[in-house]
Amino acid sequence: MASTNPIQFIQQTRAEIAKVVWPTRRETLLTTMMVFIMAALTAVFFALVDLLIRGGLQAVLSYFGS
Repeated sequence: MASTNPIQFIQQTRAEIAKVVWPTRRETLLTTMMVFIMAALTAVFFALVDLLIRGGLQAVLSYFGS
C-alpha cells in the first residue's frame, strides 16, 4: 500500500473537492419539492391499496363468517 504524507493528502483532497459541482439554490429547492411530491403520491397510493385490500378481506371474511 502506497503511503502519502499528510500534506500531499490534504492537497489532493482539496483538489478533488474543487472539482465538485454543487447544485444551485434553485436546483436544491426543485429537487426537494419533487421528493415531497413523490412521497405524498406514494403515501396516497399505498393508502388506497390498503383500503382496497382491507375492504376485500372484510368482504371475504364476512361472506365466509356468516
